[in-house]
Amino acid sequence: MKTSTMMRASVAILASAAFLWALALGASPQLHERVHPDANRAEHACAVTFISSGNYDHTPTALLISAPVPLGEFEISELTPRWIQPVFLVAAIFEHAPPA
Repeated sequence: MKTSTMMRASVAILASAAFLWALALGASPQLHERVHPDANRAEHACAVTFISSGNYDHTPTALLISAPVPLGEFEISELTPRWIQPVFLVAAIFEHAPPA
């Protein structure tokens, strides 16, 4: 075989092996955390997260769930009902056409 053919074959084998390794790391989060200690953080970005998310532009952001705000901090005044005359009843005059 020629040297260029051997180089192409070796690059193809290495690229395939790297892709299969990234797929294996994407399927096993515990194994991914062994390779990258910060793999569980939201800002972590590597080839494994790109492959497992399905795109290379960005990975989906992790949901930031904050603690609920205690209701004792805000004073909510009691609502009082008010009757407001409907405006559309005045327009009922224009419903009928003049007699023919």
